[in-house]
This record gives sequence, structure tokens and C-alpha cells, in this order.
Amino acid sequence: MKKRSGVKRLAGFVLRGGRRHAGSAGPLEARPRCVLFDFDGTLGDTFEAGVEILNTLAGEFGFRGLPQSEVEHARDLSTRELMRHLGIPQMKLHRISKRGTEEITKRIMEINPLPGVTEMLRELDARNISLGVLTSNSEQNVRTFLRNHDLEVFDFIKSSSKLLGKSRVLRAIMKEFGYSAREILFVGDELRDIEAAQETGVHMAAVTWGYNSTAALEAAGPDYLIADPMGICRLVEGGPTP
Repeated sequence: MKKRSGVKRLAGFVLRGGRRHAGSAGPLEARPRCVLFDFDGTLGDTFEAGVEILNTLAGEFGFRGLPQSEVEHARDLSTRELMRHLGIPQMKLHRISKRGTEEITKRIMEINPLPGVTEMLRELDARNISLGVLTSNSEQNVRTFLRNHDLEVFDFIKSSSKLLGKSRVLRAIMKEFGYSAREILFVGDELRDIEAAQETGVHMAAVTWGYNSTAALEAAGPDYLIADPMGICRLVEGGPTP
């Protein structure tokens, strides 16, 4: 089994063109066929609700809560680093993630789009670009949010059942819709989004208005670092993205 796993990793390395370094997709060479968005922290303003839910689940699952004094430090951490910081065991991660989704469902009517996101999505939709969502939240939560805010502009919504499993779903999206990696621009706010993009070779635009800090995102080497939602529109059309 170990030998087969090693062969599989080597095959993946070869298929990526021998690239292990950050930002491996490089700049967009043409307008993407699909712009794929993370949901939490990228489209929906779930940060405060997420911290509250995390602290509620801390008592339920026996890990340490995240006090307000540590929130900014947490924004510098990857998901795995935050798990270690709070003492969350890997074996409980799936159950905690599932319970977190259940709790956000109770609050989904209170979740609003982040500033500038509505205008960005409507502009992209007007340009006839295929739009998708890839989230570790539930598909139903995302659909409810989009319906609440008159933002039903997406061609598909895919949910990853595993908090750290987005690369697998990215590959499934490429297979289902016939996209090559270079035809997708993935937009997300977390280090795990960058990691998934780099594992699959898709272009990655990390946004600075979400969960992870600008410094942490920049250090991970995304293809683009975007500070303004309309910067996504400019990027898609080949313009400057300050």
C-alpha cells in the first residue's frame, strides 16, 4: 500500500509538470472559462458567526475556544495550525465541521454579502462568464444565501464534505464540466484554498477581505492577491488588479 501511494504521488508530480513551488499556475494567459468562488469569507460575511460557532463547539467537543484577543493571531494560521493551536484532534474534524454547518444553517438568514461582492458578481454575470461555488459549507446554505440576496447567478455549486478536501472536488469539477486547469480561476480567502489550487494547477486569486491575513496569504504564493472585489472583474478582463 505504501509503495502504491508513493507511485501515486510521483504520478501527480509529473502531471503537474514537476512543479512543487507556490503559485505554480502563474498568470492567466487568456480569459478564464470559469470563475470559481469559495463561499465563507469570500462571498458571505460569516467570520463573526464562525468564531461564535467555534467557541460554542469548543465546549461540546472539548477543545480550547478562541478568545477575541487571539483572533488576529488566528488569521495568520493555516487550518492545520489553528487545529493544533486549539487542540482539535484530527479524528473529530469531520464531526466538528458537520456541526458547524448545522449551526450556520440556523443563522444563514442573517448572513450578508461582503462589501462589493454583489456588484462584482452582477458584473461578471453580465459578461457571460461561467460562475461556480466550491465550499465546505452546505449547498443548501449557499443556495439560501444567494436567493436571499438576489444573487442566483451561478451555474453550479459544489460542496466538499471534508474541510481539507477541496482539491479532490476541484478535479471532479474539471472532469464533469470539461475544464482544463488553466481555464479556471479559483477565488478564495484561506490558505487551504491556495493549497487546493496549487495541488490541481488552477489559477488562484486570494482575496484579502476574508479569514486569513494578507501577510499569510502573500507568503503562500497565490497567483494573484486581490484587495477589492471589482479587482476580480479587472483580472478576468486582463486589466490591472491593485
